[in-house]
Amino acid sequence: MNDSVSTAARPADIPSVDRLLNQPFLQPLIVQHGRALATAALRRLLDGLRAEAVAGRLTQQALADTALHEALAEALARDSAPRLRAVFNLTGTVLHTNLGRALLPDSAVQAVVRAMTSAANLEFDLDDGSRGDRDDLIDDLLCELTGAEAATVVNNNAAAVLLMLNTLAQRREVVVSRGELVEIGGAFRIPDIMQRAGAKLVEIGTTNRTHPHDYANAIGDRTAMLMKVHCSNYEITGFTRSVDVAEVVGIARPHGVPVVVDLGSGTLCDLTQWGLPRETTVRETIAAGADLVTFSGDKLLGGPQAGLIVGRADLIKKIKKNPLKRALRVGKLTLAALEPVLRLYRDPDTLAQTLPTLRLLTRPAAAMASMAERLLPQLQPVLGDAWRIDAVPTVSQIGSGALPGGQLPSFGLVMAPVAAATGKRGGGRQLQRLEAALRALPRPVIGRVGEQALWLDLRCLEEADEADFIAQWTQLSDALRQ
Repeated sequence: MNDSVSTAARPADIPSVDRLLNQPFLQPLIVQHGRALATAALRRLLDGLRAEAVAGRLTQQALADTALHEALAEALARDSAPRLRAVFNLTGTVLHTNLGRALLPDSAVQAVVRAMTSAANLEFDLDDGSRGDRDDLIDDLLCELTGAEAATVVNNNAAAVLLMLNTLAQRREVVVSRGELVEIGGAFRIPDIMQRAGAKLVEIGTTNRTHPHDYANAIGDRTAMLMKVHCSNYEITGFTRSVDVAEVVGIARPHGVPVVVDLGSGTLCDLTQWGLPRETTVRETIAAGADLVTFSGDKLLGGPQAGLIVGRADLIKKIKKNPLKRALRVGKLTLAALEPVLRLYRDPDTLAQTLPTLRLLTRPAAAMASMAERLLPQLQPVLGDAWRIDAVPTVSQIGSGALPGGQLPSFGLVMAPVAAATGKRGGGRQLQRLEAALRALPRPVIGRVGEQALWLDLRCLEEADEADFIAQWTQLSDALRQ
């Protein structure tokens, strides 16, 4: 099978799988990827070549040793590449749900590595040698940081709300303001979760206004709880009225009805000290009298995906006895990551440096502007004269439904086809090709398209990754010429 001229090849010219598997030039690939995977990939490759031959498009050159080796190597590389890959998040959304939300600090990463590579006391009490409770690993820290009596953790906040409702309100009524019946990403709605939990929703008030008497009038013999849902993913402005947690608690107490609060992206510290928008903390909510509070671990808290429930010890005890708790519990990797993240909050003075989420949210626009000025002259030659790149001020957002009205001054690069600026056709196709080429890089670059340009917000591109970001841009030239 020597290299030959580019003459047409027939289906009969295609060598068999068995014959190729015994050829020396394919042995390194078989050793590297394993015989089973190599064989399957080779069969698919030959099937494709056979279809090309039948259509009259296959050349003898495509059957040369070097061509077959390259084609099989590419196919095996695609098959072996991990599906979950690191990307550059240049969308301008820090806590991007589709891109994994919060980045973990190194202390959490190392804790996860230890948990993956050794046995651990997940449910073992080292003091007395008896079986333990996995919540014991973090509940003391959560209580310390929130002022709650007890705590438990499940796999996300939706699960926390589901478990809480199913435990305390099954076949009973839950009173919620109509303006707080939120829908979160993926069309998950509070009323739907409530229905699945077996609770009956009682809506009060209107979309924009709910009064204290609405809560008072809704309480009856079958009322299980009054529920507040923090509207963290939208805002209602104008002619509005809502009832704060302390007021709701004052209404509920005489009736012995608990008040629960779904804080969603809940934070453990006052964000205004770093110039970020005001957000009610979990501690403030507990101090206002809430009996239970649920919130996420991977949003403003900056940890792994988790749903945290804190509050009264007697209610937490009931929740932990629910059989659903086992179905929704977290594994050792989540707990291993969550503990060191919580410990960082014990030193609020250094939190903006040690917690990646807060570090990115508080990154000065001037630092991003300097980076944009450094990157621009290195990237412009790669794209060539068909593109114009400008360093521009822009606006980032927190993301994941957290602080929807909060905007962060940022800086980035905007890339526009010259054809679009001059009114020529083809600018849209150029933009699509550039976006696709960036997504096809070894570490994909994810930006956002708008105003006939591709925007790369530099807030989440840290200086430690700058060299790697620039290095792979050289691969764009060939991709854009194809």
